[in-house]
Amino acid sequence: MIIAMTLYTQVSHNIAKTWVLMALFFGVVIAIGFVFSQVYGDPGFLYIAVIFSVAMNIASYWFSDRIVLALHRAHQVDMRSHHELYRVLENLTIAAGLPMPRFYSIDDPSPNAFATGRNPKHAVVCVTSGLVQRLDRSELEGVLAHELSHIGNRDMLVSTVAVVLVGFISILSDMFMRSMWFGGMRSRDNDRGKAGALILVVGIVLSILAPLIASLIHLAISRRREFLADASGALLTRYPEGLASALKKIASSNQPLRTATNATAHLFLHNPFGADDGGLKKTPWVVKMFSTHPPIEERIAALMKVSVPAR
Repeated sequence: MIIAMTLYTQVSHNIAKTWVLMALFFGVVIAIGFVFSQVYGDPGFLYIAVIFSVAMNIASYWFSDRIVLALHRAHQVDMRSHHELYRVLENLTIAAGLPMPRFYSIDDPSPNAFATGRNPKHAVVCVTSGLVQRLDRSELEGVLAHELSHIGNRDMLVSTVAVVLVGFISILSDMFMRSMWFGGMRSRDNDRGKAGALILVVGIVLSILAPLIASLIHLAISRRREFLADASGALLTRYPEGLASALKKIASSNQPLRTATNATAHLFLHNPFGADDGGLKKTPWVVKMFSTHPPIEERIAALMKVSVPAR
């Protein structure tokens, strides 16, 4: 019971960190909205930006599974073609109390996997042929449990909210900088005197730094969700060593996914562009800040600290 509580504590800790980051994200949005509205003296343009950004991202969220599967040329897996693999996913899905997701495969030697879809009833789990060839059953269970945990933890929703906010901030910053080029702010600045000039300077600084800050927070949220899925997957299989071993094998392959793209990189179990050093060396903090995934060595270390009773 005490050992199990260690796992639940890890899950709770990761959830708390994710929501702290989300609160910080909203704080950045509110600060930007306030400063820009002060500069313009009219908050009307904010509503247009919000509506456009939300509509664009809701559309991508609604059709995310179709878009991602098409981008990576995935094909559906059924009981006949992959009997054992299908059974593993089916058993884990039952244990997790989730609806059976659609199961897809990508013909690619790079070992990787991802989950997507707008909710558990419309979810997709996809693995590469390289993953199936390299991993044994317990390792495959660890990977599939990780992906099911993304579905169960509603990570698609969190990710979509983050993307909406990043898009919203980028649009505001772009609109502000364009207005500066056309000189639309000069008359207002002259009317307001020093206070107006100060607000204008703050607005310019925010318009330059805000997209970078928003992107960094988005990446931090993505990394926290990976830690959370690792811990939740360990709860599901009761065998953290399976996923840890799988991550070691995946990290030892520096072969990039042929269809890798920045737009979908955050969805995968591991960086689909590959790792130059095998992924097991200590990662510099600068690299961590701009990564969609936590360093493999940190994920393995977290999993190896967990001890659970034998299944």
